[in-house]
Amino acid sequence: MVGLERADDAGVYKISEDLALVQTVDFFTPVVDDPYWFGQIAAANALSDIYAMGGVPKTAMNLVAFPLKDMDLSVLRRILQGGLDKMEEAGVVLVGGHSVEDKELKYGLAVTGFIHPQKVLTKRSLTAGDRLILTKPLGTGIINTAIKGGLAKGEVVEAVTRLMATLNRDAAEVMGNYPVHACTDITGFGLLGHLAEMISESTAGLEIWAGKTPIIPATFEFAAMGLVPGGAHKNRDFRGGIVDFSPSLDNLFRDILFDPQTSGGLLICVAEEAAEVLLERLREKGSDQAAIIGRVMAEPRGRIWVH
Repeated sequence: MVGLERADDAGVYKISEDLALVQTVDFFTPVVDDPYWFGQIAAANALSDIYAMGGVPKTAMNLVAFPLKDMDLSVLRRILQGGLDKMEEAGVVLVGGHSVEDKELKYGLAVTGFIHPQKVLTKRSLTAGDRLILTKPLGTGIINTAIKGGLAKGEVVEAVTRLMATLNRDAAEVMGNYPVHACTDITGFGLLGHLAEMISESTAGLEIWAGKTPIIPATFEFAAMGLVPGGAHKNRDFRGGIVDFSPSLDNLFRDILFDPQTSGGLLICVAEEAAEVLLERLREKGSDQAAIIGRVMAEPRGRIWVH
C-alpha cells in the first residue's frame, strides 16, 4: 500500500481486508552521553514512524554497531536496557536483532506494527483549510550540539533528554479519534523539510505561523552562539527554494525551523472544525506544548509561507 514510490515514514503491506503491516527501520549515533538514555531515545525515535502512519507497533529487532575494542560491553548493556525499557513502555515485543563490530557506536530498531488498511495515514492527503498541529517543541538538534560542546546546563540537558525519549504513542492514540487527513513525525529534515515532503507533487500549499510554533527556550540562546548543526544548513539548502519567509523573521528563527530533530513530535493535519478540540485533548494526554502552527492553503501550490 505504501512503498518506494513515494517518501513516507514507513512501508505498509496489506495482509487482509482488516489488517496491514507497517514496517520501518532507524538507527543513529549517540545524541547524549548517558548510554541508558541513548537507548531510550533511539527506541522512541524508531517507534515514532509507526505512530506517524496511524499504526500500533508490535515487534522490534535491535540494530547495533559497537566498537568492541574501544568500549566496554557494559555501555552496550545499558543502551540495550534503555531500548528494552522503552519498548516495554510501548507494549512492543523484542524478537531479535543483529550486531556488527564498528568503529562508531550506533543503535536503533527495525519495527513492525499493525494497522487497518482503511486507516493508514500518509504525508500527502492534505485538504485546503486543514490545520497543522505540532505535538513537541523544536530545537533538539541545536541543543544537542550545545550538549556535545559542553555548553548546556544540567536542567536543559535533562529536559531535552526526556523530551526526546517521550513516545508519540499517546498523541497517536488521541489523533485516531479525529478527522486527521495526513501525518508525519519531525526528525532529521527539520520542520520545514518534512513539511516540504508533505506538499511535494501536491495541489496544496502551507502557511506556517512562526510565532505559534513551540520552540524549546534555550534554543534561541545556543543558535545565537552559532551552535546550529550542519544538518540545518543542508536542509535549508535542499528545501529553502520553496519556502517564502516574512522579512520580519531573522535568520536564527529560520535556522530553527530547519533544525534536524531527534525523536521529534508528530505533525498532524486535521480538519479545521476539529483542530481546537484535538489540540485540547492532546494537551490533556501529556502533549502540553502541542500547538496549532499553520494551515493548508489551496494557493500557492507547492510552496510554504512562513510569517
